[in-house]
Amino acid sequence: MSQANVDYVIKHNPYINPEKVHINPNSIEVQEIERSAEKSKEIREKYNIPQNATVFVYGGNLGRPQDISFIIKCLKENVGKTDRFFVICGKGTEYPKLKNYVESEKPDNVLLLNGFPKAEYEDFIKAFDVGLIFLDHRFEIPNFPSRLLSYMQNRMPVIACTDINTDIGKVITDGGFGWWCESNSVENFTTVIDEACNSQLGDMGKNAYDYLNQNYTSEISYNIIMEKVK
Repeated sequence: MSQANVDYVIKHNPYINPEKVHINPNSIEVQEIERSAEKSKEIREKYNIPQNATVFVYGGNLGRPQDISFIIKCLKENVGKTDRFFVICGKGTEYPKLKNYVESEKPDNVLLLNGFPKAEYEDFIKAFDVGLIFLDHRFEIPNFPSRLLSYMQNRMPVIACTDINTDIGKVITDGGFGWWCESNSVENFTTVIDEACNSQLGDMGKNAYDYLNQNYTSEISYNIIMEKVK
């Protein structure tokens, strides 16, 4: 899915001819997404999300790969800061940990939701500003989460808080549509959140959408496959 994956496969499988290992990334049929200020206001009102806060959204699996204990530490560090709000939407084996934290400590800028059907989720995240990706810092195999594409299609900048082996953070920063920090420092995560709250998110969101169309469409994946088959 990325250059880091290619390097990993070649390094750990020396019998494989490197010329036969190629990148064919996650891809989608890109849809034109309309982001409406009126719709955003409506969704925020429905879920009691401040209209003027920068809203960071995580959507996806809530399991051991995401290191939920670290996510909770990050949320605790940002409690009481009115310029930011966090929406966590997903299911998984570690969901009860987040639920217990939210119900017991009642953070004032966190909303936890137990997942949505895909179509409803895609409509839901239009109301928010920045997408979040979390991966446990102990990962040694480079993962490249597909949820990145949903954020990009919605013209959202992205913060990747991950291990050092995946190159998803490099893709995001080189593409000019977000930030990366290693997922073992609450302080670094908060610094990145601070930066996002003071950035031109509209321009970065456009960069995300442009990068998606240049690199991650299903047509591009098809052409890669057909080129190698020929």
